[in-house]
Amino acid sequence: MSEIQSGSKDLLDTTDCLEAIGVFKGWKNFFFVIMVLCLALLQASFWIVDRGCIAVSGEADTTAETEAAPTDEPTEPNLVEPNLPEPQPLEAVEPNLPVDLEQRDPGEGEPNDVSGFSSFDSRIQHAVAWPSGFLSGIGFERLACVIRFTNALLILTATLYCLTLLFGLKVSMHGRLGGINHISRAFFLSLILLVLLLPWQMVFGNFVTGAIFSPEELAQWCSKEAENIYDLILYYMRFCCFGVLIFLLLILAQIRSIRWAKAILRRLEII
Repeated sequence: MSEIQSGSKDLLDTTDCLEAIGVFKGWKNFFFVIMVLCLALLQASFWIVDRGCIAVSGEADTTAETEAAPTDEPTEPNLVEPNLPEPQPLEAVEPNLPVDLEQRDPGEGEPNDVSGFSSFDSRIQHAVAWPSGFLSGIGFERLACVIRFTNALLILTATLYCLTLLFGLKVSMHGRLGGINHISRAFFLSLILLVLLLPWQMVFGNFVTGAIFSPEELAQWCSKEAENIYDLILYYMRFCCFGVLIFLLLILAQIRSIRWAKAILRRLEII
């Protein structure tokens, strides 16, 4: 009689644990989708600013004010001296004839040569390929609000994703459901993801940097010209490769959690 009661109690505990696992699995998948969308939105924001589709705040206005600033020095009128011979007209060049490339000065370079790949002018020239009017109504201020909202949502979602895996690990150990190897690996991968994601540069400065970047940091890096190839590599590693690393860790954690769910069903002979 006692064995029947203990067996029914174990079956009831297993059923409750399976119901809890189903709830955790659904929320885990929901948090995973939100994190993927947030990471994609951050990468899209970076490439929009990097390609010059949206001018960094303060750069275009400063350039326009510098060019339009009036000079205090008086301009002297051009005085033409009388009795000077008229200059001889230059030889006319036929418009249809091509320019001899051998007569070009080698120091001139190509006429459309763009120097400074990461400079602000080069990003403006890269933006001519975009359709006219595309993103014209979006300024850097609105994009900064989108980046701040995405950062806050990404941190909260990553924390909840990590906690959901932790609760799933505890339920699996309590109910002896199996798949502890997979859920443990998924939890540690999500924990590493959360640590690398947090903006540690706001606490420790440039000594430690997280994957999340602020709009001010993005504007500072994009407005600075790369002096050599190492600065250019560091620039893209900071804003592009770091995000790809976070995305790969998220994918690995999600794959491990899927294997954990399948291991539970296989152990209970449901599939």
